Amino acid sequence: MDFQLENGMKTLIVEDDPASCLLLEEILSGYGECQAASAGERALELFDQALAAGQPFDLICLDIMLPGLDGHQVLEAIRRREQRLERESKIIMITALSSTASLMSAFKGGATSYLVKPVRKSNLLLELHKFGLV
Repeated sequence: MDFQLENGMKTLIVEDDPASCLLLEEILSGYGECQAASAGERALELFDQALAAGQPFDLICLDIMLPGLDGHQVLEAIRRREQRLERESKIIMITALSSTASLMSAFKGGATSYLVKPVRKSNLLLELHKFGLV
């Protein structure tokens, strides 16, 4: 499956597992700029910096089980910050948690999509295609 990108996509990967982070970077770096954070607090710092620079993230891949703030808390904080904007980042929760409760909590918090690890490149690219990002 080969998708073409019209403009460079700006992505934030929030993942504390180095192997999972590397996999996501390898998949997504061909579509634009990627930044990574291994903790929720750092993710919010990068998000705020991008907003202040007038270059918000198009996509955020967000793990749920993180040190410090968990993915649900980060998701809610991002959506609160975006309330004053005219656009929202697409947020994909990417996690090993496959419970219905976790899924419902993510969507209630404002997630755009939810993928269970291990993430397959084809599944991730299909989600990006649905969002119109690739």
